[in-house]
Amino acid sequence: MPAHEHETVTTTTDALARERAHLAASRAALRAMREDAQALDIRDVTANWVNAVVLQAKIDERIKALADLSHTPLFFGRLDYLHRVGADQTEGASRGAARSASAKGGGGRREGEQFYIGRRHVHDADGDPMVIDWRAPVSQPFYRASRKDPQDVGQRRRFGYTGGELTAYEDEHLTDPTEAAQTSKLLQAEIERPRVGPMRDIVATIQPEQDEIVRSGLGGTVCVQGGPGTGKTAVGLHRVAYLLYAHRERLARTGTLVIGPNRSFLHYIEQVLPALGELEVKQATVDDLVAAHVEVRGSDAAEAAVIKGDARMAEVLRRAIRSHVTLPTEPVMVVRGSRRWRVPAYELEEMVTELLARDMRYGAAHEALPQRIAHAVLVRMEEAGEAPDDRVQNAVARTPAVKAAVKAIWPAVDPAKLVLRLLSDPDFLAAHADGLLTEDEQKTILWTLPGAGKRAARSVKSAKWSAADAVLIDEASDLVTRTHSLGHVVLDEAQDLSPMQYRAVGRRCTTGSATVLGDLAQGTTPWSTESWAQALHHLGKEDAVVEELTAGFRVPREVIAYASRLLPVISPGLAAVESVRESPGSLAVREVPDVAGLDAAVLAACEESLTREGSIGLIAADARIPVLAQALTAAGHAYLSPGEETTAESRLTLVPASLAKGLEYDYVVLDEPAAVVDGEPDERTGLRRLYVALTRAVSGLTVVHAAELPEVLGGRAAVTGVVR
Repeated sequence: MPAHEHETVTTTTDALARERAHLAASRAALRAMREDAQALDIRDVTANWVNAVVLQAKIDERIKALADLSHTPLFFGRLDYLHRVGADQTEGASRGAARSASAKGGGGRREGEQFYIGRRHVHDADGDPMVIDWRAPVSQPFYRASRKDPQDVGQRRRFGYTGGELTAYEDEHLTDPTEAAQTSKLLQAEIERPRVGPMRDIVATIQPEQDEIVRSGLGGTVCVQGGPGTGKTAVGLHRVAYLLYAHRERLARTGTLVIGPNRSFLHYIEQVLPALGELEVKQATVDDLVAAHVEVRGSDAAEAAVIKGDARMAEVLRRAIRSHVTLPTEPVMVVRGSRRWRVPAYELEEMVTELLARDMRYGAAHEALPQRIAHAVLVRMEEAGEAPDDRVQNAVARTPAVKAAVKAIWPAVDPAKLVLRLLSDPDFLAAHADGLLTEDEQKTILWTLPGAGKRAARSVKSAKWSAADAVLIDEASDLVTRTHSLGHVVLDEAQDLSPMQYRAVGRRCTTGSATVLGDLAQGTTPWSTESWAQALHHLGKEDAVVEELTAGFRVPREVIAYASRLLPVISPGLAAVESVRESPGSLAVREVPDVAGLDAAVLAACEESLTREGSIGLIAADARIPVLAQALTAAGHAYLSPGEETTAESRLTLVPASLAKGLEYDYVVLDEPAAVVDGEPDERTGLRRLYVALTRAVSGLTVVHAAELPEVLGGRAAVTGVVR
């Protein structure tokens, strides 16, 4: 039932009918907008076939963006303003933007205006808006207005949907002192709605503190520390959508990129931006960013990966590249016709010293040196009475004598070959790591050691490069040639990156900005960052604003409280998430008498969860996955892998603990916490991995164990619903 308690049932029914009629009319208007785009004839407006192809591509994008997604509500809220709003706030629509509230039957405030808030702008045949984009300035009070600060909004209405059909609404009268403040039941229901399929947008449920981050400007970098269930990933994606709305022309030129921890995660979030009408944002992992250099076929021990990911390696690489420069000892003699022009060694040395002092990219200096030498020759020509021009200078720069001199003084460097030599040649590494890496550290990252019996890779193609090696090559490549910078980059699960990986991401937004998302307590790599100040330094964004989200909207209070017992050990000083959701009975901890009965108990917990509505995630230590997969198959239970889309028919996903980060399920069954901890190289990393696994549930968590729980979780849990 609609939630407005001051209206009669008849009036409420009539109001609901009017809202449904507006929804139907808005959908019809959206279809008309799409048909208009499809009917565009560009044959007479393009000068050539290239222009025609480009314009048609833009039209095709527009048509795709105007698709009416039947399962996605076209609007989710309504604002009734007390007074007229400036036309500039309503996307430049004509005729005073929106129709008056009285014309819509929305409360009789004739001097005010009424706006429906949705995922995209929809206008009628006359150009008047029927739905306002949630990113428009006039929509902002939907997220931020309150009784203390109504922002000229008399009434805020939220809509409830079932299967795409508008079924209910709730009203808040922000300027009525007699109406008591209460939690929105529709808002709560939307947050708790069962999760089947990819990640959903949160555009209907954005909270004020989230909205401030979403609408922060393009010019600055924002870092969001957010515990499980605080919506940091969704906030980052919605910020991209907002920035594309507010700065579309600029970002269309410079580009945007979302970086996630793995392919499963990217597949899970990939539908959020299209649901908001944004189709052109690229997605990648850090490994994808550096994959163009070499094929990754190997792996590193944790100790080697930590050293290779250390920021000191950037200086090792810089030294190694600059070591190729040799100060000249011989003059350059250029022959032009019957004349010879000499550039002495001391003058060449001045050129080289000046280029080194400028600390240019190595490749840029390599290109500049022949021009500098050629210019010196032209000066001598002019002194001799000749009148050479730029064409002569370019010709001199290409002469064999100049080319030979540049090759000897400032030779070209192949980044992959450089890194191959560093990792294969102990003497070369020692020469450039002196004072930076200890002897033991150098030995740890070397591929071969004298007498070790290992053979060095003979070529770049034959080498078994690791992911950390590829990042080193990317760093070396940037030292040679500047990496292209994007307009905005979103970096999610950022706490897991090494300093060298941060540098790789930072290179992609040197002239742009970034949104950095993460949770220090969920750092599960041996090289995970200890502080955001440290991470932002390596990213090159030390002036970023750090925001903290502590209100949890996803994980039930019982579950997050249980998981938060780990915080004093895994991330001392970090504030625990305060969940706004009470869900009695959402946590069960079941102890199995012996290991022999563990698999059966886990299957029983999965079957119990399958009786409920929504998605189910069975999370286990990576080493336990094959055993559980066999048990599920033997019991006749089909299951999905992380990243595969859940459906009404296939709702159970078997999730290795190493891939659980960033995912969420309505119900989670966690197998043997001790095995999750033991699967990591050290206890703190293991407990952080466990913290991630414990916080993936939206409605309920069942922990099944035979081994003793980690001490910090041990003992009889003082939580309702825990079974021992």
